Amino acid sequence: MGSRIALVGNPNTGKSTLFNQLTGLNQKIGNFPGITVDKKTGSSKLPDGSVVEVVDLPGTYSLYPKSNDERIVFQVLADKTNSSHPDVVVLVVDASNLKRNMLLYSQVADLGIPMILALNMTDLSDKQNIYIHVNKLADKLGIQVIPISARSNTGIEKLKIAIAHTTKIPTQLAAVDIDFLAPEAIEHAKKIIGTDNDYYALQVLHQHRYLNNLSAEQQQKLTALETEYDFDSPKIQAAETIARYKRFGSILADVIIDKGRASKFTLSDKIDGVLTHKIWGFAIFLFILFLVFNGIFAWSAYPMAWIETFFGWITEYGHQFLPAGMLTNLILDGVVAGLGGIFVFIPQIAILFAFISILEDTGYMARVTFMMDKVMRKVGLNGKSIVPMIGGIACAVPSIMAARNIENWKDRMITIMVTPLISCSARLPVYILLISLIIPQKTIWGIISLQGLALMIMYLISFIAAIAVAWVMKVIIKAKERSYFIMELPVYRMPRWKNVLYNMVEKSKTFVFEAGKVIIAISIILWVLASFGPGKRFEKIDQKYEVVAAKQPQQAEHIKTLVATEKLENSYVGILGHWIEPAIRPLGYDWKIGIGLITSFAAREAFVGTMATIYSVDGGADDNSTIRSKMAASVNYETGLPVYSFATGISLMLFYAFALQCMSTVAVVYRETKGWKWPVIQLIYMTAMAYIAALIAYQFLK
Repeated sequence: MGSRIALVGNPNTGKSTLFNQLTGLNQKIGNFPGITVDKKTGSSKLPDGSVVEVVDLPGTYSLYPKSNDERIVFQVLADKTNSSHPDVVVLVVDASNLKRNMLLYSQVADLGIPMILALNMTDLSDKQNIYIHVNKLADKLGIQVIPISARSNTGIEKLKIAIAHTTKIPTQLAAVDIDFLAPEAIEHAKKIIGTDNDYYALQVLHQHRYLNNLSAEQQQKLTALETEYDFDSPKIQAAETIARYKRFGSILADVIIDKGRASKFTLSDKIDGVLTHKIWGFAIFLFILFLVFNGIFAWSAYPMAWIETFFGWITEYGHQFLPAGMLTNLILDGVVAGLGGIFVFIPQIAILFAFISILEDTGYMARVTFMMDKVMRKVGLNGKSIVPMIGGIACAVPSIMAARNIENWKDRMITIMVTPLISCSARLPVYILLISLIIPQKTIWGIISLQGLALMIMYLISFIAAIAVAWVMKVIIKAKERSYFIMELPVYRMPRWKNVLYNMVEKSKTFVFEAGKVIIAISIILWVLASFGPGKRFEKIDQKYEVVAAKQPQQAEHIKTLVATEKLENSYVGILGHWIEPAIRPLGYDWKIGIGLITSFAAREAFVGTMATIYSVDGGADDNSTIRSKMAASVNYETGLPVYSFATGISLMLFYAFALQCMSTVAVVYRETKGWKWPVIQLIYMTAMAYIAALIAYQFLK
């Protein structure tokens, strides 16, 4: 592979969309060396036949970082030994807001790296009657300026041609006289790090503590230099920023013609006035949530039924045509039953992620973040915390990693501690299964599904619990550092339906393959533990019922069910279940549910596969019965009442809403906090919350 290209730009400038256009499917995600920040790379073929590596650097408003992600930008651009250091920088700017984007451009330009300016979102600037003299801008900057629209794939080929032929380093507009900032410190820093670039030396003075390419001796000298010359980093940053805005503000005046300046209060502003309103904004958000969860039930009913029928058909005909024996039982009652319990929830997972993609693509999710900032601050968080918390709807693991963008240590720790309380996609199969058992399939006024309403309530409970715990931790965790929240609201746009479809497929595939691996392993282990028992227990059961069968031949099928049930209770898994049953009986659970709780600590969705396997081995229903029908028909032999009563179902859903049943989450919290203290605290408090909430619910509702 030839040259390396780095995409640099502000957030919301379409940089990631451009990355997708340049690289297509030739992408991979890893980590930047020595740090757990995601690194997106890909390859792109240029018109001259050469292939270049494209690196998508994290979005940032300037080279002065506010988070670990933003620090990566200068680290990569400054260190020529870094594996991601580029030969050419493509700086992506928003054509409809060029002046704001030029701060980052001018800083990167002063580092002296060959550069191209990609003038993105030109379709949007045209609609807003903003015209940019591209040739005049290119002359002023001394580099190529390429107008593009990454969303519509406009100008991408011209950009590739420019990449293939650029060797230009910005020569004009970027340069800002920084000698007045800290001239003596800069001169000494240049000698220490061996450079003749004033601005590079200034940035190293600001950020040397985070640069891995400097030796211990260089670090010591730079620290001493700061003390000797009273280097006030925040004050110098502010002075530099003001100087840059003065410099390029006047120069851009004859480059940009804004004919839409008179209509300042645009349609977007009017929509924001409603969607971010302190009352109507929250009401609309709740209504949208209801539409999402109502749709999950209403639109997935038929696909779910087809999948259940398909797996029931495989099991029924498998037992008819495959040779009877242990291997057949393992495959059909273990693996197939477990996988059936996962595949049946693909429609809901796909619908959930379709809605999330639409909300993100249209720009609405950013409004939710902005709107929630005031609420978050009252409980000790800020608006940035809502990003990982909303992301927790999909999965807590990447969401906890996303908390790195929160600069304030206390806010970050609280966010990490409460994000697993948000109901993730792994809980969705459990909720749907239990709701279908205890909530009737009815509608209010013909449009409001009771089951969809119940699902929305479970998600709202998780958000309320997270906020409540955050408020408690705000009091407990002490820190003097102040937090702040700055964000830009993207413009409203139609969702990219291709992107929505891609997310549906990818997330569903990830869910199936990630959950599937765990489910297969657990199903095989469970089947073995449920099919065998210690000593001669199974032989004694067979002998016992042989006598009964001889006396009551007309009850052969019923006796067969009794044999299967008694063997299951005397199997290894049955013994384990009965051993833990006293601890969970006050919650309304039997020993089978107890086994599901244990296996769920590998992955929450394993509960569904566990129930499928246990009830398949139990043989308490017809072979072609679905997992839901088997669970609905199960009866507590002591009370004669259904095992899954309303009280038990609510208790179980609350347990799953609060319990930390995910080894991956424990592992990522350990990695992010660099120790066992916080993950252990998290595991203890969430398990206690789950047990107490489930206990109160069952005892109150039974």
